[in-house]
Amino acid sequence: MTTNSPVVDRPRPQAKPLLSHQAGRVELITIRAFLIIPFLALVAVVPAAWGWGIGWAEIGVGAAFYVVSGLGVTIGYHRYFTHGAFKANRALRIALAVAGGLAAQGSVITWVADHRRHHAFSDREGDPHSPWLFGTSAAALAKGFWHAHMGWLFGSDRTNVARFAPDLADDPDIRAVDRMFPLLVTLSVGLPAVLVGLITWSWWGLLTGFLWSGLARVAFLHHVTWSVNSVCHMVGDRPFTSRDRSANFWPLAILSFGESWHNLHHADPTSARHGVKRGQIDISARVIWAFEKLGWARDARWSSPERLERLAAKA
Repeated sequence: MTTNSPVVDRPRPQAKPLLSHQAGRVELITIRAFLIIPFLALVAVVPAAWGWGIGWAEIGVGAAFYVVSGLGVTIGYHRYFTHGAFKANRALRIALAVAGGLAAQGSVITWVADHRRHHAFSDREGDPHSPWLFGTSAAALAKGFWHAHMGWLFGSDRTNVARFAPDLADDPDIRAVDRMFPLLVTLSVGLPAVLVGLITWSWWGLLTGFLWSGLARVAFLHHVTWSVNSVCHMVGDRPFTSRDRSANFWPLAILSFGESWHNLHHADPTSARHGVKRGQIDISARVIWAFEKLGWARDARWSSPERLERLAAKA
């Protein structure tokens, strides 16, 4: 004989909150300094370039650091750590985290938590940097553009890592790199100065290397990356179906290493390639392909023609 046990109505566990805490005054001042100082350097040195201050040494060193730090964000922070678009061996995993830190856009765990939250609530309440949170009037869109581009970075809200990036918080290698972020930012602006100073064998080269190859390069990469948050959610074409307003903006494709093919990314976030149509240059995808050939990466997720056909927006 069997007896029926009483049904116990157990409460469902509550989801962890979106935010963990509010940033303190010292943290906010530090972050705002990292945002404003490189931008002021960019504004200051561009007019000065007409008469002096930039040569092949500054351009070459700045370009090298732009590529390394930019790919650290696009391949490392974004496609690998945030979305798991491929698997990497330990050395490549650590190298990508370090390279991303050189972009001075935030520590790896914080960056990933923010971006996963963005995808969870893309262009809806809860998205940390949607341009569509304030309405569709001209004034609302202007406010939204500023918020999406960089205004959100000045806020005090902090995404809950325990909810959005517990895998990285539990990884001792990544925690170590995350703690190194202030050092990586210092190296990102200091090493170019030293290199240009040595190449030109002058104190003047040390200064111009710091301004051009260091601060101005950081600021330029900042605005390219932030344009994916702002411009690529406002204008461009949308050949694939996504639940938000992500769009492709081809003028940024080279500078963003393929990130501005943003519509496919939001339609298929774990794809290792964002530029999937003919003529859509995606430098990050080619580098991931090279990593696979070298044996440093494996199991990259490439969107198949059949999947792309299913994702194609219906006319």
